[in-house]
Amino acid sequence: MRRAAFAVAAGAMAVSLAACGSAKEAKGGDSTAAAAKKGDNIKVGLLLPENKTARYEKFDRPLIEKKIKELTNGKATFQYNNARQDANLQAQQVDTMISNKVDVLIVDAVDAKAIKNSVQKAKDAGIKVVAYDRLAEGPISAYTSFDNTQVGKTQGEALLKALGDKAKKSTKIVMINGSVTDPNAKQFKDGALSVLKGKVDIAKSFDTKEWSPDNANSEMEAAISSVGKGKIAGVYSANDGMAGGIITALKAAGIKVPVTGQDAELAGVQRIVAGEQFMSVYKPYAPEAEAAAEMAVALAKGDSLDSVAKDKVSSGSATDVPSVLVPVTSLTQDNINDTVIKDGVYTAADICTAKYKKACAKLGIK
Repeated sequence: MRRAAFAVAAGAMAVSLAACGSAKEAKGGDSTAAAAKKGDNIKVGLLLPENKTARYEKFDRPLIEKKIKELTNGKATFQYNNARQDANLQAQQVDTMISNKVDVLIVDAVDAKAIKNSVQKAKDAGIKVVAYDRLAEGPISAYTSFDNTQVGKTQGEALLKALGDKAKKSTKIVMINGSVTDPNAKQFKDGALSVLKGKVDIAKSFDTKEWSPDNANSEMEAAISSVGKGKIAGVYSANDGMAGGIITALKAAGIKVPVTGQDAELAGVQRIVAGEQFMSVYKPYAPEAEAAAEMAVALAKGDSLDSVAKDKVSSGSATDVPSVLVPVTSLTQDNINDTVIKDGVYTAADICTAKYKKACAKLGIK
């Protein structure tokens, strides 16, 4: 995973992508100047939101843990838990981390608003919180994610490209967005709409509870029934997991249209190879994970974030939070070799199993 390509992506993180929020109940990025300096013997907690999406256990967790160990000469204590898409469970996990007296907590919130009280409790206990991947509410000290509006734009632009001459104001598409409890989902949706509105007819749009592939499958079935089997020209899917459920519904109805995705999950990449899914958004997890680890270690030690976080982001309850925003890439059949394979996310053997060998050979994937 740690290839030269990631060094390039990490360098691009310095590009200013500051975002603005509204309410200013708490100031983000509180100064660490007064914090007591600590050595490498720190306690770092990591809470991830769910395990249905492959990335969290396969990439995020091991990458963050590895970087923390590197930055602390193997002396840091690393504590981890996964909320399994349960916001109440995650609140309990925060309480446990507070009881365990971690020095810093990295949190990818199940529900960005519901986590606010837990973030406040952590701060009251003297624990700094790094919001990871989703912009959690509350007095967070740092944040790292991708440029989420750009993710949506990238998906929308890819769908228009796939539609080609068919892209007209009367062309009907279906939008299957992420969960309303995830602030990223709104940013993806807004980014996509900024590209698609006025250029196609969004015949049906859904906000999918828990990002569930099963729910996306049911939504696609409902859209086919409502819009009509022969009238849907394309589908905006906010991520790869849901794209799998959507494509299953499309296949059952005998429909083949371009479908977008996100996360470059192995199954999604294989569907792209097979021509079942048009694209995914490749988000290099190493720069995001390593930035979170670097900020967490710096906060725990009482060091400045200036050398890591070049951006500032605001939420509804924190302003000017030191942040790292990582750029993304549209992944299609044309650049699989130059993205996920080159960066070591997957090998050609991972992708090109027996079912996909012919398609891989045709695309020159190696």
